This record gives sequence, structure tokens and C-alpha cells, in this order.
Amino acid sequence: MTTAPLPIITLDDVRDAAARLKGVAHRTPVLRSRTLDALVGSEVLLKCENFQRVGAFKFRGAYNAASRLTSEQLARGIAAYSSGNHAQAVALAARELGTTAVIVMPDDAPHSKRAATQAYGAEIVTYDRYSGDRVAIAETLAAERGLAVIPPYEHRHVMAGQGTAALELLEEAGELGALLAPVGGGGLIAGSATAAKGLYEGIRIVGVEPEAGDDTRRSLEAGRRVEIPVPHTIADGQALHTPGELTFSVNRRLVDAIALVSDDEIRTAMRFAFERLKIVIEPSGATPLAALLSGRAGPLPRRVGVIVSGGNIDAERFARLCGDGA
Repeated sequence: MTTAPLPIITLDDVRDAAARLKGVAHRTPVLRSRTLDALVGSEVLLKCENFQRVGAFKFRGAYNAASRLTSEQLARGIAAYSSGNHAQAVALAARELGTTAVIVMPDDAPHSKRAATQAYGAEIVTYDRYSGDRVAIAETLAAERGLAVIPPYEHRHVMAGQGTAALELLEEAGELGALLAPVGGGGLIAGSATAAKGLYEGIRIVGVEPEAGDDTRRSLEAGRRVEIPVPHTIADGQALHTPGELTFSVNRRLVDAIALVSDDEIRTAMRFAFERLKIVIEPSGATPLAALLSGRAGPLPRRVGVIVSGGNIDAERFARLCGDGA
């Protein structure tokens, strides 16, 4: 007789993370727009993680994981790798916990994200995202210096922390027919799906990827993790070549569909958010809204939740993307 494997994370893990984050992370607002509702034909509730500390949901998972390190581990410091938002999140979590952080970042990461990471006190080590192996670089640094590695998504406490965004949304909004979230490495949607389906089994979970970076869609269709070339897309937070192993094991069970959006549709969503919702969101954070506005999310239920994952974009790049489309 065989038994089913235990899930990597559960609703209780997300609730435990929420208790740990209380008073440390922001409980971000849920916004509504009658204009948006009329355009898509559903009641849309936007969980605005662009108002989270460091400007993105990543602080939730980074702090949940970092706060569980032993005093000895904290004394030695933390290592992480990220294109920007997880970098800032780990840097701030380290500062909050009285330790230091070394972050491996691609050399083409947005300047604003790199500057913010440094402002939180982290040391930055750069690499070429198209030829370098960020995981190997971070693990080598960690081994040399005795650092604890907190990856951006391949970690159960990171996933559980990210799921607190969906938990808060559902606590405030009640039952929803569908939940949309961006998919990069898969940690946000893994945690969100765990929370959402733990509360409402029938909720439909839709991940959104840029067209150029559809590694999770291909992987779900194949039933195994698929690798693609590192994508070129304005959604830099979703420019990955394969899903995480842990996150994929969660998402293949809980994610119902993946919608793809073009860079032009992402720009349209960013402009709509700025002009009609009066909020600034970065390209990766705009992908679920882009899927709604373009109709790529498919038929929608009466009530839909959306995780707006972040707003870390500098004024120059925002103006360039939303102005002339360059």
C-alpha cells in the first residue's frame, strides 16, 4: 500500500507565515475600478503588492525564510540571487534581522533595483544572465563565507510567505471564482494557489507569463520541467528559462491554466493602471492585468482576484515603455 506524498506547503504554512509577518510586512490595499469591471465584464479585485515594503511581494517570502534562521546563521549572513525584487527583499530582511546580505544580480538588472538593494546595505556581485549561472555563483560565495542561501522561489518558507498576499486578499474579498498571478520562478503562484485552494477548493488559478518566457506553460503541457532560452522581454522579473523544481511540483497540481501576454499588451496594462487606477506597476506586475484587458485570460467568472506583484520601475524606464513603446 502506498500513500500520497505530503504537500510541500499547506494552508497552515501560509497562515503561520502570515502570523510571522504581522507588523513587519504591510497589509497591502485591495483596489477596485468600475471602468476595469466594465471592460472585462467581471468584478475585479486587485491586490496591490506594489505598496508592499521594497515595492513588491518578495519581502513576504524573504522575511519569512530569513526570520527562521538560527542565531548562528544570522551572525554569518545571507546570500541570494535575483534580478531585483528578491534582491531588495533579502537585503531589507537582513537589515531588519541585524545581519548582512550578499546578492548575485545580473549586470543588466534595472538600475533602480540595484540602487535600492545597495541602499538596504547589501553587497552586490554581478554576472551575465545569458552566460553565467547565478545559482552556482551564489552557492560558491555561500560556501566560501559560510552564508545561508535564500533562493527567490525554491524554498518552502519563501513560497509560504508569498502565499500570504492571496490569503489577505481572500480574507478581505471572500470567495472568488478565479485568481490571476504572474509566473516567474513560480513561488508567488505556488503560495497563492496553496492559500486559495485551501480556502476555496473550486477557485480557478490562472498564471500569466510573457509570450517570450512561457517555460511554465510548456512545462505544464509536457508534464515535466522544460527549459527554454533565456527570454528577452520587458518583464525582467519573469525572464527565466525553466520553472523551479519545488514550485513546479506545487503548480502542476494546483494551477489550472497559463495565459500568455505580449510586451505590447503589458505596456497597455501599465498605461491603463497609471491613467485609470492611478498606480505605477512594473512590467512583471502588469502581466495579469494585461491578460484581463486583452481577453487572454479566457472566460471570466463573476468575481476575479489579481495579484499585482510589484511596482519597482524608475521614472525614465516607465516613461519610455509607456510613452513611445521603445
